[in-house]
Amino acid sequence: MKKIALIVTILFTAVQTYAQKIGVVDTNYVLSKLPQYKEAEARLNTQVTQWQSDLQRLQAEYERKREAFENEKVLLLGDQLKLREKEVLDLETNIRNTIGGRFGSNGEINQLRSNLTKPYQDQIWNAIKTVSTKNNLGIVLDKSNNISVIFLDKKYDYTEAVLNLLGKTLPKAEEIKTNTRPGVNNTKGQSGKSGLKSKNAVMQQRKATATESADQK
Repeated sequence: MKKIALIVTILFTAVQTYAQKIGVVDTNYVLSKLPQYKEAEARLNTQVTQWQSDLQRLQAEYERKREAFENEKVLLLGDQLKLREKEVLDLETNIRNTIGGRFGSNGEINQLRSNLTKPYQDQIWNAIKTVSTKNNLGIVLDKSNNISVIFLDKKYDYTEAVLNLLGKTLPKAEEIKTNTRPGVNNTKGQSGKSGLKSKNAVMQQRKATATESADQK
């Protein structure tokens, strides 16, 4: 009986596993379609371009000073020679530190890009979970992460479903800009007007009281 129960359990598990629906989502495509991410990425790329220009100017300065030092060091003596040599070495060290600190594998650019994508990756993951629950998916593959999909029926590709869900839940870039414009919240202006009306009413009441007192006299 135990063997029969074990066989039934194995068969039931196999059937359940086989019955699970498998879906595919291209997370890189979804990420590239989010307007908020595209704007943030554009700002980061602008910063990277600026850093690259700064590095190129630094390298050009180093090459110029190194060449001048090589040509003139036979004429330099004592402290002057050491000072010029130190200047070239300091520039070389600065370039090396800049490349490693900003453009290296653990550099500032990679850290900024990781910080940039993480919030959106979390939102995409939550959307994938929602779509998976709605469509009874047991397994979801990310075809943007080096997964070779030889053939895929479109009905198993849930990329657009995830993107549409994010489009409904995330604020649009235009709405964010509108809400952050000065003067959108008119609460202060309304309260100012109410306060002005109250002051006018008090002044009128005081004038009326003064007039009545004068008449009585």
